[in-house]
Amino acid sequence: MIPVLVSVWLAGCSGLGPTADPVEIMRRVGCNQDRALQSRLGFVYDQKLFLQMRRANGKPARREKREYTVTPAAKGIDKKLTHFEGAYWTHGRMVRYDKPGYEYKGVDIDGSLIDGMANDLTGDKNSRDGIGNGLFPLRTREQQGCLFKLLGREDYRGRPAYRIGFEPPHDSPGDSGDSGDDGSCGAWKGEALIDAADFQPISVETKLAWKIPGMVKVLLGTNIEGLGFSVSYARFGDGVWFPVSYGAEFHVRAVFFYARNMSVSLENKDFRQAKTETSIRYHGEASTSPNPQPEKD
Repeated sequence: MIPVLVSVWLAGCSGLGPTADPVEIMRRVGCNQDRALQSRLGFVYDQKLFLQMRRANGKPARREKREYTVTPAAKGIDKKLTHFEGAYWTHGRMVRYDKPGYEYKGVDIDGSLIDGMANDLTGDKNSRDGIGNGLFPLRTREQQGCLFKLLGREDYRGRPAYRIGFEPPHDSPGDSGDSGDDGSCGAWKGEALIDAADFQPISVETKLAWKIPGMVKVLLGTNIEGLGFSVSYARFGDGVWFPVSYGAEFHVRAVFFYARNMSVSLENKDFRQAKTETSIRYHGEASTSPNPQPEKD
C-alpha cells in the first residue's frame, strides 16, 4: 500500500466513521490525544524509573532508581520524588549517593548525562505524561509531514487494532537532529498499534530515520547507535488511556574518548482518583478509596 503524506494541519475531529485509511486513523488518534489531558486530570499514579549506564566493555558505570507520585496538571504533569537510589563505579568499587544530579568530584560526565536523560526523556512538563512530545507522532501537531502506511489489522487482547507505519518524507535526511518539537514528523520512523474502537495508541515504537552525518562524526567524534523508544498504553475506562511502560536503549560515543551504553525503563502503576472524597464511618469500620485498574483481557 502506498504511504500517504500529511503535509498540512489535520483539522477537524468530527465526521469520522469506520475507516481503513491510515491518514484518517491517525487523524482520529491526533484528535483524541489533543483532548487526552482533560480525561486524565482525575487520576494520580506512581511512577518507577530505572536508568543505567554501562561502559563500552560492558562493566557498569552508573545506575539510578527513582520513584515519583505523578499528578496531571493543567498544562502537563507535576512529579514529586518519593524515593531515590543512586550508585556509580570508580576504580573497581561501587559508591552510593542519595540525590539526583550528584557529580563525582565536580567533574562527572556520567552524572550530568544520566540526570539530563531522566529529565529530558521522562520529565517533560509540557507534555501530557512527561514523555517528550516529539518522540512519537501522536498529537495533531507532531503528525505534520509524516508518511503513514496501513500495515495490517490484528486482534490485540480481544480488541481489534490497526498497525500503522510512519516515517518522515524520504527527501529530508537533513532533519536528523530534529526531535519533532517544531511541529513535524522530524527524524523518527516506526510503527504504532492503534485501538480500532477508541482510536487510541496501544503501543508505539520509534527509531531514528536518518543516520548522523559522517562529517559530524569526524569533526565532533560523536555518534549515537540504536537510538529508539517504545511506549505501551492501557485502558482505564471509557476513552481514558494512560502510558504504563516506556523504554529506550542506545549507545553514545562522544568527543572521541567517551562511550556508554544507556538504557531507561519507566513503569506507571497504582492509578487512583485524584479527588478527595469525604466520608463518615463508625469506629472499627475500614475505609475504602477508589483505585482504578487497567481493563483486563
